[in-house]
Amino acid sequence: MKSKILTTEAPAAIGPYAQGIITDKFAFVSGQIPVDPATGAIECSDIKGQARQSLFNVRNVLKAGGFSLEDVVKTTCFITDMKDFAEFNEVYGEFFKDNCPARSCVAVKELPKNALCELEVIACKS
Repeated sequence: MKSKILTTEAPAAIGPYAQGIITDKFAFVSGQIPVDPATGAIECSDIKGQARQSLFNVRNVLKAGGFSLEDVVKTTCFITDMKDFAEFNEVYGEFFKDNCPARSCVAVKELPKNALCELEVIACKS
């Protein structure tokens, strides 16, 4: 059985997908771009601000599903320029400190709404 995660504390899906799905002890959070859910716009123009907003959005989707960042076992990070990798990592490290999940980070040509980054996660309750 699976159920959708739905929250107004993260951007609404802009296509035919859910913000997140819960199944058994897992949560799968769809890619979160740095859209401020209050305004529906990307408010920051730099990678640090955009990474922070994307991670806030991930955290809020997880919270709505009864999970937390501590439950995250895998992240996939997309950035549009590898020159931003170090600054992205700096912000990422603010959210994942001691119990870091497995991770992939890849550069992509383009992201929705011309975002600089996007993050998706898988979380698991022990």
